[in-house]
Amino acid sequence: MYKVRYSEAAKRDLEQIGDYIMTELSNPQAALGTVRKIQNSIDRLCTFPEIGSPLSSIADTISDYRFLVCGNYLTFYRLLGSDIMVDRIINGKRDYMKILFGNACDD
Repeated sequence: MYKVRYSEAAKRDLEQIGDYIMTELSNPQAALGTVRKIQNSIDRLCTFPEIGSPLSSIADTISDYRFLVCGNYLTFYRLLGSDIMVDRIINGKRDYMKILFGNACDD
């Protein structure tokens, strides 16, 4: 069984997702449901760590990132021994390559 760990950025992402839906969209129930759905999806990685697709399947890049699609959000994670490191949780409409790699993805 793998153990899921969240980076500080991923924790912030999850909090910001919930806050945005709750305040900007004025829908606390949807905020809670969305965050819960993302967390349930991530929890499945404990048993099935490779259910996410490799990032290289959608981007011309060499990386150890894998990603899960959960509604409008993409969870980017890496397998590190018996740990799963969730690095970011990003809305799929955002420039996730730039968020993950900064300007290095422009090269």
